[in-house]
Amino acid sequence: MNYNFIQKKLHNICLNNNFIKKSLFELENLLFYEQKEPNEGNHVFITGLPRSGTTILLENLYNTNEFASLTYAEMPFILSPNLISKINPNPKIKKIERMHSDGIFYDLKSPEAFEEVFFLTYKNDDEWPIKFKKYISLILKKNNKHRYLSKNNYNFKRIQKLNQLYPNAKIIIPFRDPLNQSFSMLNQHLNFIKKQQKDKFILNYMNYLGHFEFGLNHKSWMEKSTFTDLKNVNYWLEQWYLSYDFIMNYFKPTKNLFFLCYEKFCENKQYQISLKKRLDLNSDINFKLSNTNKNYDDFYDIKLYSQCKKLYEDLISLTEKI
Repeated sequence: MNYNFIQKKLHNICLNNNFIKKSLFELENLLFYEQKEPNEGNHVFITGLPRSGTTILLENLYNTNEFASLTYAEMPFILSPNLISKINPNPKIKKIERMHSDGIFYDLKSPEAFEEVFFLTYKNDDEWPIKFKKYISLILKKNNKHRYLSKNNYNFKRIQKLNQLYPNAKIIIPFRDPLNQSFSMLNQHLNFIKKQQKDKFILNYMNYLGHFEFGLNHKSWMEKSTFTDLKNVNYWLEQWYLSYDFIMNYFKPTKNLFFLCYEKFCENKQYQISLKKRLDLNSDINFKLSNTNKNYDDFYDIKLYSQCKKLYEDLISLTEKI
């Protein structure tokens, strides 16, 4: 929303062309890649549905200074982080509120979910796991770190592959009260529709980054079943159920995966301390969280909500493993 004409054109050129993205990645590899594993892959992947505290969790973990992550400074050269750091080594911009209008502010040094650009670029490449490991190594090199931190709402469908690539990594699945999380997703969907209708570049921008969570370019996480109206909370409530049910049933036995309840995380200091131990952190974390849940009187399907509430309680029972 704050880009000038030249910046928008640059983003269009760099992010809307797979040949350019792959060429920049190959150049990055040629100049900076070192064929060695910088650590044992003790990385952290945050995934699951949005509006469950994923961004707050990302920012707080990143602020421990123990992780490398993609930041706004890499835009639009997402696949060549070392190269862009040589061109613009000390990026600065005043902090502004993100497009969600939810009180979260960012600047060029803030971490963000740009990783999906890689997966969109190499989605038809059978060797993407090899390239992805190189990509992570390059991000670590650029930041002089040994641990990588990722927030990607679509990685929950890649849990098995991520676990194979990095068996020592930690995979966090945040979740929130289903009704509150679903209404929050609905509100953001309507918010982004308005913004994208006013400025087509915002729609293009979201497409380039693989952000299909909300707005005119929304793509369902799971195949739609009963509810199809994207402007009705029941659609989002059903997506909540289908997504978390899928994760719980298919990946619950995964030893390095654990669920994180947003409500418990806000209210229980011991829960936060346990998370620090689980993630092998050396630094103390001063999580600044507030429970913004509301009591909604709006119409929603009672039977669907009952299913969601039962699943929510089952997920809470699994958080004891933290």
